Amino acid sequence: MKGSHLFLCLFSMSCWMDLMPTAGNKIFHFGACRVSTSMTEIRAGFTAIKANIQARDPIRSLSILSYPHSLHKVKSSDRCCITHHLFNFYVDKVFKHCRTEDSFVNRKISSIANSFLSVRRKLGQCHEQNQCMCGQESTEKFKQILANYEGLNVTSAAMKSLGELDILLDWMEKSH
Repeated sequence: MKGSHLFLCLFSMSCWMDLMPTAGNKIFHFGACRVSTSMTEIRAGFTAIKANIQARDPIRSLSILSYPHSLHKVKSSDRCCITHHLFNFYVDKVFKHCRTEDSFVNRKISSIANSFLSVRRKLGQCHEQNQCMCGQESTEKFKQILANYEGLNVTSAAMKSLGELDILLDWMEKSH
């Protein structure tokens, strides 16, 4: 009997610890989904390479993530879905095509990509549990982001998307 109480106590503590942010992490709420990540780490990595990445963007008149299809206008009920789509987008399309001749930049990109993989996994679990419903608005906004991306060649689109990462990070923090 004592063993089962001990097990229950340890299990409860383990579940509770999973919900608590670790040092430097924030918990983000995207609809019904809660995700803990170190925004400071992601921002620091991006800040270190932002000028380098943005200098590689040959088309400054076009934005993939911002106005007129701004993330800032997404309803709170659609935030989980659009965030799930965007993290899949960055992991599956953007980071795969962002390679430079600079090993420092490549290491920073890899570090950011690893952070995104972790968030994507957590959002995927929430999405699979049907806590993340996709509405018309989030579907339309994501289709527009994909159309903007696919309108460019793969490398240019990936570098532009990476250069706009601060738009996504700002949106996440404002949604927090």
